Amino acid sequence: MLRRSLLALSALIVSSTMSAQINSGIQSQSTSENDFVKSYSDSMVVAKEKIYSSDFKVANKKKSSLKSTRLFLPLTYYKDVVHNSFSLDSYNSNPNLLTRIYLESPSLVKNTEKDLIEQQATLVEVEEPILHQVEIVDKVAPIPVEANAAPVEVMVLKPNFWSYKGDFALQVLQNYVSGNWYKGGESNYSALASALMEANYNNKQKVKWENRLELKFGMQSSKSDSLHSYKTTEDLIRLTSKLGLQATKKWYYTVQLVGYTQFTHSYRSNDPVLYADFLAPLNLNLSVGMDYSVDWLNHKLKGNIHLAPLAYNMKYTRLVNLAGRLGIDEGKHTKHDIGSEFTVDLEWKLMDALTWKTRLYGYTAYKRAELEWENTFILQFNKYIGAQLFIYPRFDDGVTPDGHHGYWQLKEFASIGFRLALSTDK
Repeated sequence: MLRRSLLALSALIVSSTMSAQINSGIQSQSTSENDFVKSYSDSMVVAKEKIYSSDFKVANKKKSSLKSTRLFLPLTYYKDVVHNSFSLDSYNSNPNLLTRIYLESPSLVKNTEKDLIEQQATLVEVEEPILHQVEIVDKVAPIPVEANAAPVEVMVLKPNFWSYKGDFALQVLQNYVSGNWYKGGESNYSALASALMEANYNNKQKVKWENRLELKFGMQSSKSDSLHSYKTTEDLIRLTSKLGLQATKKWYYTVQLVGYTQFTHSYRSNDPVLYADFLAPLNLNLSVGMDYSVDWLNHKLKGNIHLAPLAYNMKYTRLVNLAGRLGIDEGKHTKHDIGSEFTVDLEWKLMDALTWKTRLYGYTAYKRAELEWENTFILQFNKYIGAQLFIYPRFDDGVTPDGHHGYWQLKEFASIGFRLALSTDK
C-alpha cells in the first residue's frame, strides 16, 4: 500500500506540474518552445529528487517499477501507453500522463520504443562459470626460420701437398793480361752455371718425400794449355731422394738415396791423362736411419740432420782403366761395401742479403772413410744479381794419397753474376 501511495503521489505531483506548464503554454501564446522545454526539465529534476529519496529506495528494493522510470528518461513514444489508455483498469495514472503529452505536445517526443530496443544491450546471466580446457604441453624450442638463400656454386679444390723450389745462377769471368805485364800472368775466360731444383711432398700428417737435383758446370780457357781448348772447373750431377715416416714432431724414420756423377771428362793443364768422365765414377749410397728437422734461431736456421747406422755404398766406373785412381780394384767396374752414413744439410740466413748453405756428408765402411763439407756463401745484391763464395774441403782415404796434401783435397772459387731463386713453399 505504501508503494502505491508513493507512486500515486509522485504521479500527482508530476501531473500537476505538467498540467500547469501545459495550460500556461496554451493560455500564453507568446511563450516560446524553448521556455517550455526548460520548465519541463526543471520539473523532472524536482520529481526525480523526491522519488529517489531514501524511503523510495528501500521500497524499490523489493520490487522494481519499470513504468515509473519512463518519466525520467528522454521522452519516448510507447505503444503500451496508448493501449492502456483505453484499458478498463482503474489505475493508469502514468500512462494517462504520457498520453496527454503525446496529444498536446507531440513535438517533444524524440524517440520511439523501437529505437530503444535496438540500442539496448542484451544481458545474459551466467549461472555457472565458464571453464576453458587448457592443454598442457612440454616446452619445445622454436622452429628456426630458414633464410632464403640463392644457390651458390662451390668449387672444391683437392689439397696439393707438393712444393717446388729452384735456384739458378750464371757467372761469367773475363781476365785479360798483356804480354808485357810487369807481374806476368795470362788472359783467360771462365763461366759457371748452376741449378738447384727441389720437389717435396708433405701431407702434414705422417709421410714426407724430399727430392733434390743439383747441377753444376764450370769451364775455363787459358793460352798456356796447349793440349786443351778448355778445362772443367766444376762438374756435378747429384740426386738426393729421401722418404720419411714421422715418428715424433721432429723425428722421421727415413730411407735416403744419394747418387752423383759428372757431365764430361776432366783434365789437368798440359796433361793428356783423363782423370774422370761421365759415369766414371758413379757413386750410389742407400741408407736407413732417422731424420731430425731443424728450425732454430727464429726460423733463420733450417734444414735436417740424417743419421743412418746402416748404409750400402756402391762405386761404379764406366772406364775400367780409371778403377785404380777411383778406389776400385784394378780390372773391375764396381765396388760394394756396407757401413754407416750421416748427412747434415742446413741453410742459415745470416742477414737479409747474406745466406750460408752447408752440406756435411760422411760415410765409413770401417776400412775406409769419406768426408765432404760443402760451404756456399751467397750475397744477393738484388733480385737478379748475386755473388758466391764456394769452399769445399774433402777427405777420402780410399784413394792413393798425395805427396803434399795426403788424403785431403780442397776446392774453392768466387764468382759474381746472374742469380734467380724461385719457390712455391706454403
